[in-house]
Amino acid sequence: MADTLRAPVRAPAAGAAPPHRAWTVVLAGLGALLCSLDVVVVATALPALRADFGASLSDLEWTINAYNLVFACLTLTGAALGDRFGRRRMYVVGLAVFTLASALAALAGGPGQLIAARVAQGAGAAVLLPLTLTLISEAFPAEKRGIAIGVWGGVTGLGVAAGPVLGGAVTEGLSWQWIFWLNVPTGLVMLPLAALKLRESYGPRPQLDFVGLLLAAVGLTGLAWAPVRAPQAGWGSAEVLGALGVGVVFVAAFLGWERSRARYPMLPLAHFRRRGFATANGVAFLTFMSLLGSLFMITQLFQLGLGESPLRTGVRILVWTGMPLLVAPLAGALADRFGNRPFMLTGLVLQAVGLGLLARQVEPGVGYGSLVVPLIVAGIGISMVFPTVANAVTSSVPPGDAGVAAGVNNALRELGGVFGVAVAAAVFTRYGGYGSAESFVDGCGPALWVSAGVAAAGAMVALFAPARARAQSPDAPRAGARKPDVSRARASG
Repeated sequence: MADTLRAPVRAPAAGAAPPHRAWTVVLAGLGALLCSLDVVVVATALPALRADFGASLSDLEWTINAYNLVFACLTLTGAALGDRFGRRRMYVVGLAVFTLASALAALAGGPGQLIAARVAQGAGAAVLLPLTLTLISEAFPAEKRGIAIGVWGGVTGLGVAAGPVLGGAVTEGLSWQWIFWLNVPTGLVMLPLAALKLRESYGPRPQLDFVGLLLAAVGLTGLAWAPVRAPQAGWGSAEVLGALGVGVVFVAAFLGWERSRARYPMLPLAHFRRRGFATANGVAFLTFMSLLGSLFMITQLFQLGLGESPLRTGVRILVWTGMPLLVAPLAGALADRFGNRPFMLTGLVLQAVGLGLLARQVEPGVGYGSLVVPLIVAGIGISMVFPTVANAVTSSVPPGDAGVAAGVNNALRELGGVFGVAVAAAVFTRYGGYGSAESFVDGCGPALWVSAGVAAAGAMVALFAPARARAQSPDAPRAGARKPDVSRARASG
C-alpha cells in the first residue's frame, strides 16, 4: 500500500509543458500570500488590540511572535511531512489548519486566546509555506525557475504590502477581528482546488526522522524563546539564559544526530558545505530580522508617534511594502541571467541605507515627505532579496531535496523575524516608551538604526555568495544519502 501511495509521477513527454503548471503558480502563490500576509497584517492593528484588550507590550510582541516562533520551529517538520506523505496532501492539511486557526483568532476574547490561535496559525503556515516553494521547484525546470520564483516573490511581497493597508482599513472600517475572518473564505475556496489541481510528489526519504524532528523543535524553541522574553525578564535572567542553554544543547544534539545517527536525515548537513546554500540562508535570516524588526516599529511610529489612523498608516507605508509587487518578478527573471549574488547584495545595501536614512529622520513632528524616499529605497532593497534568496536556496541542492532546502530557508527566515521583533523591542524600551509621542520617537530611532545595521551585516554575508548558482542534476547524489555497500553487492553477484 505504501509503495502505491509513493508511486512516482510519470514525466511528461519531451517538449510538453508539465501538467498543472499554471495552477501550481496560482495556488502556491496564494498559499504564500496567506502566510506572509498574516506575518504583517496584525502590525497596524496593534494599537487597537492594546486599547481593546488592555494589552501590554509583551502581549503585543507575542501577538506577532507566537506566529513567527511556531512557524520557525515547525517549518522543517512541515517540509519533512511533505516529502514523506506527499506535498500536495500536506499542503491541503496545512491550509486547513491555517484556515481553522484564523477563525479561532477572530473569535478570541482576550490576548491569551488570540496568542493561542496565532500559535495554531503558525503551525499551519509551517506546513503550508515551505511546500509552496517545493511545488514550484518540482513543476519548473531550473532554467525557468527564476521567473516562477520571481512571481512567487512578488506574491509574497503582496502579502507584505497588503498587510498594513488591509489591517488598517479593516481595523478602522470594521474591527480587528476581520483581519482574520478574511482568511476563512479564501482558504475554503483554495482547499478543493489544491486537492484537484496540484500534482502530487514525494521527497527522497521514505521515513520520518522523529528524533531529528523532536531535537530541532526543542532547540529552535529555546533559541527563539530567549530573545522574545528578554525585554521583560532581562537578558541575564535564569529564564533567558536557561532557554538559550537548552536551545544550544538541543541544536548541537540535532546536528550530531543528523551527521552520524539518522538513517534518513531531515537536514543533510553536507548542504551547508555548498556556498550558495549557506550564504543564502544567512542572508534570509538577517533580511527578515531587519525587516520585521523595522516593521514592528514603523507601523506604531506612524500611529503613536505621528498621530496617523490605522488606514492612513497602511497607505503611507505602501511606498515601502508595495515595492516587491513591482521589483521582485523583475529581479527573479534577471537573476536567471546574471546570477543571484548581485541582487542579494544590492538589495541588502539599499535596505540598510533606507532604514538608516529613516532612523536619521525620525524626530517629533517630522513630516511624511521626509520619510518617503527612505521608505522607497528600503522597499526596493527587500524586493530584490525575496526572490533571489529563494532561488539561490533551491538551485543549490538536488531537485529531490528542494523541500528540505525550502524548509531550512523558511525556518531561518521566521527565526530571524522573531529575533528582529525582540531586539527592536528591547532597544525601544531602553531608550523610550509608550508614555508620550516624544517618548515613543525617542525609542523608535535607535531601534531602526539597529535594523539598518542588521541589513548591512546581511550584505556582508551576500558578498560571499557564488557569482552564479550551479544547477543540480536530478541524478546528483543527495547530501546525507547512505552509500551502497559495493562489496556486498559484488559478493551477492
